[in-house]
Amino acid sequence: MERLQKVLAQAGIASRRNSEKYIREGRVKVNGEVITEMGFQVSRKDEILVDDKPITKENKVYYMLYKPKKVICTNNDQRDRVTASSLIECEERIFPVGRLDYDTTGLLLLTNDGEFSNEMTHPRFHIQKYYELDLNGILLAEHIRQLERGIPLDGKMTLPAKIRVTNKDFDKKQTTLEIRIQEGRKHQVKKMFEFFGYKVTRLHRKQFGFLTLKGLNIGEYRRLKPFEVKKLRALANGEVLED
Repeated sequence: MERLQKVLAQAGIASRRNSEKYIREGRVKVNGEVITEMGFQVSRKDEILVDDKPITKENKVYYMLYKPKKVICTNNDQRDRVTASSLIECEERIFPVGRLDYDTTGLLLLTNDGEFSNEMTHPRFHIQKYYELDLNGILLAEHIRQLERGIPLDGKMTLPAKIRVTNKDFDKKQTTLEIRIQEGRKHQVKKMFEFFGYKVTRLHRKQFGFLTLKGLNIGEYRRLKPFEVKKLRALANGEVLED
């Protein structure tokens, strides 16, 4: 017996977090009965439907996309905007690992492996993420020090960050910088600078863990190699793999 949300994630329906959302919304049936209870136990013999469609186990696939602007990180959009998963040609039902904002570019992972997605995004796993950005102001040294120590955000302190300023344009009153964070809260990078009154005018994720966009042009993608998936999982769990 296994928890329903775990089975949904393993079947590639969505991440475990979104699988729980589907359950709460009454979109999941087990043996014809709508289940809204978290932690509900199911067996291999049970018939499980999501939106009245039976789930089937798929081969696990892992992709890296160079996300363009004006692409959303959700598989269903009422405004009919372009979705990240639609840019990848594959038979499996894949979904983004975490999110990049509509106007944010850069490295985005997509998969149908809910357990992998959970390891990459859960707060207890601290995978380094690297961003480039522009601010509409001159970033003060005291603000850099505070951001690198951690600031209160949405009632919780951020983990220490690392910032490197690459350009200050005093005529345009703009700062270009790189930041490395260990978390992936919603709109985190933008909120960190909004805390001090700055506005992020450009945001680009250049690296996720050891993965970079090398060899990819904007809008292009590739499948992750098995050793890369294994290394990411080890990184998330604090393990070290030999090359």
